[in-house]
Amino acid sequence: MTEVSRVLLVGHPNVGKSALFNRLTGADITESNYPGTTVDYTEGELLADGRSLQVIDVPGTFSLDPKDRAEEVAVELLEANPGATVVCVVDATRIERGLNLALEVIERGYEVVLAVNMWDEAREKNIDIDVDGLEEMLGVPVTPTIATAGVGIKDLVESLSRATAPSIEDIERRASTEVLDA
Repeated sequence: MTEVSRVLLVGHPNVGKSALFNRLTGADITESNYPGTTVDYTEGELLADGRSLQVIDVPGTFSLDPKDRAEEVAVELLEANPGATVVCVVDATRIERGLNLALEVIERGYEVVLAVNMWDEAREKNIDIDVDGLEEMLGVPVTPTIATAGVGIKDLVESLSRATAPSIEDIERRASTEVLDA
C-alpha cells in the first residue's frame, strides 16, 4: 500500500457517510461546491499516526454510472483522486446493495476499506454479517461501525494503512471457491 494522504468516503445516500465523516474529522469541515455545480461535498482533516489526511465526504451515489449531477460529481471526485484511499461505506441492513458499488470502486483500481455502518441496526434486525469471511473474499479490510455512536472509528482509522486494491478476477475466484465449499 502507498502512504495515505487523501481519503474519499463513498457510498449510497443515507448510509451514514456524513456521520462517519464527522467522527473522523471531529467535524472540522469545509463545505465546497464542485466547480460549475451547486452540488456540495465536504472536506476535513483527520490526524492519524501524526499525519494529516484530507478526508472528502463524496456526494451519495448508487453507481459509478451516473444518473444525476450528484452522481456525476461523485465519479469526478474519484477520477480526480486516483491515488486516494476509498472508504466504501455500506448500510449493514442492506449490505448487498452497497457491495455492488464497492465492487465498482474496486474494479477501478482504488485501494479500498469497507466500513459496514449501522451495525447496531443490523443486529436489531438479526442480520448476521461474517466480517472475517467478507474481508477474506473481497481482499480488503472490513470494519463494522456505528458512526452515530463513534463505534469502530478507531479500527477504521487503523485499517486505512491496510487498504488494498484487489483485482475483480481474484474476488470472483475467491467467491466461486466459497460457493463450491459451502
